[in-house]
Amino acid sequence: MDIQLKEIYWSLQTLTVFRPLLKQPLLQQLVQYLQSAQELETHADDMATVTKTISAYCDFTAEIYSSYDEKQTEISDNLTVYLYHHMMFCETDYLKACAYGKTPSALLQHRLTEELEILQKVAQLTPEVLQKPLRDAGYTMPLPSWTTCVLDFAKDYQARIQHLPKTGFGLFASYHTFLYTNGKIRPIKHPDTQILEDLTGYERERRQVLRNTEVFLAGGTASNVLLYGDAGTGKSTTVKAIANSFFPQGLRLIEVKKNELYQLPDLLDVLSGNPLKFILFIDDLSFTGNDDNFSALKAILEGGVASCGKNVLIYATSNRRHLVKENMADRQGDALYLNDTLQETMSLAARFGLTITFQKPDKEDYLSIVKHLAIQYGVSMPEDELFTKAETYAIRCNGRSPRTAKHFIELQKSGIFEKNTF
Repeated sequence: MDIQLKEIYWSLQTLTVFRPLLKQPLLQQLVQYLQSAQELETHADDMATVTKTISAYCDFTAEIYSSYDEKQTEISDNLTVYLYHHMMFCETDYLKACAYGKTPSALLQHRLTEELEILQKVAQLTPEVLQKPLRDAGYTMPLPSWTTCVLDFAKDYQARIQHLPKTGFGLFASYHTFLYTNGKIRPIKHPDTQILEDLTGYERERRQVLRNTEVFLAGGTASNVLLYGDAGTGKSTTVKAIANSFFPQGLRLIEVKKNELYQLPDLLDVLSGNPLKFILFIDDLSFTGNDDNFSALKAILEGGVASCGKNVLIYATSNRRHLVKENMADRQGDALYLNDTLQETMSLAARFGLTITFQKPDKEDYLSIVKHLAIQYGVSMPEDELFTKAETYAIRCNGRSPRTAKHFIELQKSGIFEKNTF
């Protein structure tokens, strides 16, 4: 086998900082091909060895072709881009140590430099170089090919380390919205794409949440937030839009279901010390009288051993001001100290530093939202007709709210409203 290929094969075995990359299909297929190519030197007349080598070469090429990224507009055939992407997003112990503020030793820094040079050489491999063992063995039929380009692995990786507080590592580098369930953080690959610029109404309320988030990202003293109010007023949409807007600044959103709040201490341990900022999002928060999750959240918000830390805030939405479902029996109760019991149930909401109320809009505000959405969706009709239909829809459906306005405009856009007699 050509000395260049032998050196690459041996160098790949020495990867230490980037050892996780050896588990990636691309390098696995490359190693298998180089092993087969070495066997081919002494078994060039063996049909099975030739076939095995051809197959390994094509497996490697097929892996390059499979490097489709959802954010790209086309399928790539570029080896350099494929390896660069995996190198940049590889979750190594070295990268995690840097993220948590550790300073690598001079020896480790030198080793990182050496391994980046190895990966740079692999990324520049041309089809002609890899095909040489097969051509030397007498194989003349066409073989699949790929492209390469020039990227500076060493320079860009150092920049990656410098920007860890905003880019993160592992899953947090590739996604910005997550769901915490069954003790695991799972990325949401297709999150709600709502952005702040598309929202209308509730500017004062939204501005408070926005300002609190900006202070949080700047390292200031921010508050846990309770967004309380009527259904359909945009509480959840506000949180999601803020998460989308501040992703480039290092903000990540993790939704936690209210029946799994007892797992919050474990989640906080995972996030502790991470250079990114996290909002734990609890949607439609409410509790029944005897609920272990009630006590768990209360302890986290104030007074418990586990706390949110400087890089985590809790944003919760609820249609209930005091978060706990009550009935007359709860008020009359048979507890010996009834007032203490009632204070206990109402104390959770008070532990949020910032409570913002989203009330249903009046007629003027509702129609203003309808008008804004009509322009946004490209719905064109006389304003009087638009407002009359919007009011009719609100009366016959769920009342005035941004959600009602959006549903109305979507039906107008699709033409369904005209056919619906309600």
